[in-house]
Amino acid sequence: METKPLGNCSPCPVEFTANIIGGKWKILILYHLINNDMIRFNQLQKKLSSVTHRTLTRQLRELEEDGVVNRVTFAEVPPRVEYSLTDKGKSLTPMLLQMRDWGLQHM
Repeated sequence: METKPLGNCSPCPVEFTANIIGGKWKILILYHLINNDMIRFNQLQKKLSSVTHRTLTRQLRELEEDGVVNRVTFAEVPPRVEYSLTDKGKSLTPMLLQMRDWGLQHM
């Protein structure tokens, strides 16, 4: 199998991926979503104890805009919003699990 050198490729697939999942919280958000079919905003915020409401909202919106996360709003009082991975987001699962395993080996 022939591989392209990543130094001069345009567009670079690693840069493309990093633009989607990069940032302090996105990888952790995605990791928690692979372990839960659906998760509410407040549950996710508890798992990421030091993230602010504003930052979590922004990161989830960006992941949603990139087609990685799905947001479902239920017509209830009080409002209920749940997040899940799209098929595109689920395709990141092997990479996220490898990152987890690498961390377990090197902690």
